[in-house]
Amino acid sequence: MMTGMITLILTGLLRGVRTQRSLMLENLALRHQLAVLQRSSPRPRLRISDRLLWVLLCRLWSGWANALSLVKPETVIRWHQTGFKLFWTWKSRRNGPGRPAVAPEVRALIRRMSKSNPLWGAPRIHGELQKLGVEISQATVSKYMVRPRRPPSQTWRAFLDNHLGSLVSVDFFTVPTVTFKVLFVFVILAHDRRRVVHTNVTDAPTADWTAQQLVEAFPWETAPRYLLRDRDAVYGVVFSSRVHSLGIREVKTAPRSPWQNPYVERLIGTLRRECLDHGVPRMPNREGRQCCGRDEGRPLGVGVQDQAPNPLTLRWSRASVVNGEAKGALERVRYGSGRRTRVNR
Repeated sequence: MMTGMITLILTGLLRGVRTQRSLMLENLALRHQLAVLQRSSPRPRLRISDRLLWVLLCRLWSGWANALSLVKPETVIRWHQTGFKLFWTWKSRRNGPGRPAVAPEVRALIRRMSKSNPLWGAPRIHGELQKLGVEISQATVSKYMVRPRRPPSQTWRAFLDNHLGSLVSVDFFTVPTVTFKVLFVFVILAHDRRRVVHTNVTDAPTADWTAQQLVEAFPWETAPRYLLRDRDAVYGVVFSSRVHSLGIREVKTAPRSPWQNPYVERLIGTLRRECLDHGVPRMPNREGRQCCGRDEGRPLGVGVQDQAPNPLTLRWSRASVVNGEAKGALERVRYGSGRRTRVNR
């Protein structure tokens, strides 16, 4: 009861402070809706004039939505947007015939000149036409020139499939350490059997270091035909020169297109999910590189370990929290031999 009285009093005060213009527009809106209901019952039918009136009211009066009961306010807004499109369509219409069309004789002449002289471009044909007294722009000449049919180039997927046996991919990925430093892991993957040819870790990658990893991965006459890589700045002139001296042809992916190097990207994702997400590595020492193991004590990535070219000692420091107590473990794994020791700390 008290709430209703307060609402009635506030409504009366607001009606007292409203201007005469708003009252006049509200009366117009209410009278118009009554006229529509009396004209067409039981279902009101709105004419174009009725819609134009409400579009005008929504432009002139801020309180038009409160006085509207025949249709939803969203409907009036849609009418206004439709009228806006129709108005600018009418205003931007063509008043004349537009740009004069190119004569059929001139178009035929351009096609004949481009067919007879396949080495001529649009500037040369445009200059010859100007010598003949034909006033035409160079853009129009290039539009009507005959395009030579070229054999379609193979797709990126077809390239990867055709050169599967002679293609390797290289890429870097980063690993944060316990001391908040960053390690850069270099991976070389052969596409034929998805075989990891070479891996190494450094905290300061350079073009010389990357080129040396390539030499270590492909000694003597084992170099592939193609090397697929991205456009990272670490592959400098030294790396490209070393690749060329090995008889390898570089194939660069498009900028910001990791999907063009899918196999090595998937390998990196597997290493992150199966190894790096289970612990935090330390900085590598002189003995070897970083690796990890499962919580149950089984090594991760057995297929990767079996494919390693040389027996290397790997070290991994990880910490697991069990019942609120942190426990660390240090593991040593020797590739190829399968020997492994574990010391709890």
